Amino acid sequence: MMLIPAIYFWKRAPFIRLLASFIIGIVIQWNCQIAVFVWWSILAISFLAGISFFCLSLSNRYKLGVLNGLSLLISFISIGGLITWHSDIRHSKNWIGHYYKQSDCLVVTVDESLVEKTKSLKANARITHLIENKNIIPVQGKIILYFKKDSLLPPLAYGSQLIFQKSLLEIKNSGNPGGFDYKRYSVFQGITYQVYLKPGDFSVLASTNKKWLHSFLDMTREKVLNILRTNIKGDKELGLAEALLIGYKDDLDKTLVQSYTNTGVVHIIAISGLHLGLIYWLLLLLLKPLQHRKYLKWVRPVIIILGLWVFSLLAGAQPSILRSAVMFTCIVLGENLSRKTSIYNTLALSAFILLCWNPYWLWDVGFQLSYSAVLSIIIFMRPVYNLFYTKNKLLDSFWKLNAVTIAAQILTLPVSIYHFHQFPMHFLLTNFVAVPLSSIIVLGEIFLCIISFVPVAASLAGKALHWLIWFMNNYVERIESLPFSLWGGLQINIPETIFLFLFITGISYWLFEKKKGGLQIGLIALLCFWGLRSFSFWQADRQQKIIVYNVSQHRAIDFIDGRGYIFTGDTDLIKNDFARNFHLKPSRTIQRVDARSTLNNLVIDKNCISFDAKNILLLDNTISLSFPDTKYCIDLLVISKNPKLYISRLNNSFDIKQIVFDGSVPAGKLKYWKKDCDSLHIPYYDVAEKGAFVMNLN
Repeated sequence: MMLIPAIYFWKRAPFIRLLASFIIGIVIQWNCQIAVFVWWSILAISFLAGISFFCLSLSNRYKLGVLNGLSLLISFISIGGLITWHSDIRHSKNWIGHYYKQSDCLVVTVDESLVEKTKSLKANARITHLIENKNIIPVQGKIILYFKKDSLLPPLAYGSQLIFQKSLLEIKNSGNPGGFDYKRYSVFQGITYQVYLKPGDFSVLASTNKKWLHSFLDMTREKVLNILRTNIKGDKELGLAEALLIGYKDDLDKTLVQSYTNTGVVHIIAISGLHLGLIYWLLLLLLKPLQHRKYLKWVRPVIIILGLWVFSLLAGAQPSILRSAVMFTCIVLGENLSRKTSIYNTLALSAFILLCWNPYWLWDVGFQLSYSAVLSIIIFMRPVYNLFYTKNKLLDSFWKLNAVTIAAQILTLPVSIYHFHQFPMHFLLTNFVAVPLSSIIVLGEIFLCIISFVPVAASLAGKALHWLIWFMNNYVERIESLPFSLWGGLQINIPETIFLFLFITGISYWLFEKKKGGLQIGLIALLCFWGLRSFSFWQADRQQKIIVYNVSQHRAIDFIDGRGYIFTGDTDLIKNDFARNFHLKPSRTIQRVDARSTLNNLVIDKNCISFDAKNILLLDNTISLSFPDTKYCIDLLVISKNPKLYISRLNNSFDIKQIVFDGSVPAGKLKYWKKDCDSLHIPYYDVAEKGAFVMNLN
């Protein structure tokens, strides 16, 4: 009989209770921003309650055992809150935000090699000192540096120190509905500011500030990249090779990444548990002779753990692979310390260690997918594998690989739908080829690095790898082109995601344990899930709104009526798949809308639009405006680009209820227009400053 952790984990894996409490503390602190003394007070009270419990008589301890357990859980909640509070760079007394003024000079240390972007060069840096009136103040904080592409730009690398006096810009979100929360993502990494520098805006100091481990990893990374770039030809093939081996993604082709995402194999691109699992398997295979020798009992796990961490560091010490390294380390130690150790307890311990190091990994998609996939494989792999039996070893190996893939999808499905709003229908076809082939490619790349000092052998290995990667890319792209390859436009919220997990848990318990209670839980969860989705569709059917998006240097407006929308804006956003998917698609997904040729109550006449009895006027530098003889009511005026106009003259000819400046308006012109609006008492909205403008019409 199989034990389902959702039922027995309280007894078999007590650390899960502590982990759950710890996570609750993390979530509460981030969302509520509770003062640190409150957490210390709660921890002190719960700790004293736990100590007092042992002063009671044995009978009273038995009666009050639940209260003792409750005090322990509250202690871990407060510990989670405390660690999260201290992990927030904004709470550090030396944080740059407590001291910085626009007139101050800053000394920063470049933390990585410069990465080339479309119009600039980018690098993360640490702020080490602030200079105020000749006073040097040590400060903390990270910053994103953008450098203008210029031949006069001095050479910069990891450890370079710069000094400059230029106003920092606070990192903000685009504010587009459903858009990526870039500000939160940056804060999680300790980054709160950004700045754009031209060659004359800064000076490079003669001294450098390097850490030996970081320098070693950076040097190793560059050597590996040089080996791959020398021996593997083709932009797509080289970009994927770099991502597979060391997680370097700057050369990845964006359309190729989208193809891997749409077919359900994007996980092989990220350095994570898949790659480390391959190294773990290799080490187990190589060290198998040591398994039955008692005097070498501790040599085997030590070598395995050492090998895992060496590979993790050489692969660039990416957060995703460090998480996997900790998880595998806990598994190896758990297996060797005690044969009775629960794998669920081991997983919970590894997650607890990782969240103690960085509680913000809780929001990391890779973290969520890694643990849900491992847990799903542990629970469902054997039952799925037992559904089909064959004596043929080749067919059995084929089915085992697919059983692992199917099992991993069960618990990752709700997480994937929540974050990516899509489901790859042909994931079995792509995983069956891409997973083993990517493993062979990774092994081949390791072999290439080992023999790189022999040019002829390295060249032959590079050609073989080029062909394998080309074949895998071509296979994935062909699968993507098949009919019904992607079920897109899926939108579920957090409560719906929870109900999906409850449904999976209940039905699994019913199937494995033959208990009707599991079926009841599953059906109730499914009913709640269906009810929430039905309500969201009911709301979507009745919506009417106008959305002016915040897209830099572009005009983008959606007119939404029910489940349909019509787009008005720059055609570049329609043709550019990446820009459209990044800026516009998330909003349309959460609104549950599709493109339509016409909408009820929407009439578009060049720059004049009537929508549900609202008059909208669009102005940019391509439109010559004719002024009416009588004052005309404008419910919404959207100004784009750099038209030649005066707000005062517009106000004389139109009764303007609301002005919106979109993301394409130049900052210099915007400043004067805002002053005119203030003097004329006309309400205005700057999407570049406040995010997308949403006007609900019902």
